[in-house]
Amino acid sequence: MTILLVILDQFTKYLATIHLKDQESFVIIKEVFSLHYLENIGAAFGLFKNQRLFFIISTVMIVSVILWFFIKMPKVRRYHPMIVSMIFVVAGALGNFIDRVRVGYVIDFFYFELINFPIFNVADCYIVVSLFILAFLFLFYYKEEELAFFSLPKEKKE
Repeated sequence: MTILLVILDQFTKYLATIHLKDQESFVIIKEVFSLHYLENIGAAFGLFKNQRLFFIISTVMIVSVILWFFIKMPKVRRYHPMIVSMIFVVAGALGNFIDRVRVGYVIDFFYFELINFPIFNVADCYIVVSLFILAFLFLFYYKEEELAFFSLPKEKKE
């Protein structure tokens, strides 16, 4: 599933490059939503511009932590929402990682003009929506004891 999500993200970025690069914005809803090509050398809201190595290292760390969670997580139906959400986070991280390694920037193209929201892409959608779902799951769906597998072993008292 992760591979398919990454392929979808990369395909949309390819389409954005061939149809939007060096072109005027493609208006979907006037003064509300358009497709606008942007080569993003930073993160959301323009943070960490030109910090390619930082993004590469942090992506490897994030994906590694999520893989550790997968290994530790009980393989029961109750945890499927968490698993699916984590798959989307990994797919989003890898989609933007591929851009940074391949071309040195992330290709963004969705733009909500109405609120002047930063331009973003499909991978960003995967990450943001999944993190909101994960936050909801941790806060309201899972009980504390159901998440005990995430904790490190406690030291034994002698």
